[in-house]
Parts: sequence; C-alpha cells; structure tokens
Amino acid sequence: MKIKIFTVPIIGGESEEEEMNRFLSGNRILDIESGMSGNYWSFCIRYLGKQTPSVRQTKKIDYKQVLSEKDFKKFSLLRQIRKEISVEEAVPAFAIFTDAELSELAKQTEITIQSMKEVHGIGKKKVERYGRKFLNHLEELKKNEETRESDS
Repeated sequence: MKIKIFTVPIIGGESEEEEMNRFLSGNRILDIESGMSGNYWSFCIRYLGKQTPSVRQTKKIDYKQVLSEKDFKKFSLLRQIRKEISVEEAVPAFAIFTDAELSELAKQTEITIQSMKEVHGIGKKKVERYGRKFLNHLEELKKNEETRESDS
C-alpha cells in the first residue's frame, strides 16, 4: 500500500484539483481521508498502484460504410426496435442485441427465431427473452409501412 497527500487551496485550487483527479483516475484507490485546515483541503490517499485498463477498447464501426444501402435501412429499423424494447424492459439496448448482431440480422433476407440463433453472439437465452418480442415489433412496423403505402 502506498500513500499520497494532496493539499488543495479552497480558492483558486483548480490546477491542484485537476492533478489530484488525474492521480485518482490513474490509480487503484483503497481509501481517501480529507480534512480542512485554514484555507486548504488536505487529502490523504491510500492506493495500490497504477490502474490497469479493464475495459477493452474497440474500434467504432460505421455501419453505413459496411452495409449496403438496403441493409443499412433495415439495420436502422432494427436499432429502432431494439430501442423500443430496451425502454419497455428497462435494460440497456446493447443487452438486447449489439450493433454487430443487428448488422448480421440486417443482412438476412428474412429474420426468424432460427436465423437469430445462427448469428454469432445471439444465444439461446437472448432469443428466448427477446426474439419473439423483436419479431412482433418488426411485423408491426412492416404492417404500418404497408398501410402508409396503400394510403398514398
């Protein structure tokens, strides 16, 4: 265990505060004690050492570049459905299907429960939990689109 002490002026201590925040974000912190003395805050920080990156950095994919125009339209529709379900279920959108999974679904001519299971990353549990609901939303959107086209 290591100890680092920071003293930050109450007025005009922005640079010291930034230095302390950089230190905190770059190290594995065990404990922080603070106290005020006169015009200064004092912080005693107990830490283990440098923070190791635990989150894997992934390159962001521009699906508009990767997918055909037709597939990208379908991909956008699938993202809309995923968003609706995520709001209904109160879960993050990526927990339902990731963008990579949706792009693979968008490439399919017909999306079915079976075809969902064939996409890398979509397992049995995701299909059981979200598959039917996803297909129902997709059917509903298709019906609404057909109705709009026939009204025109």
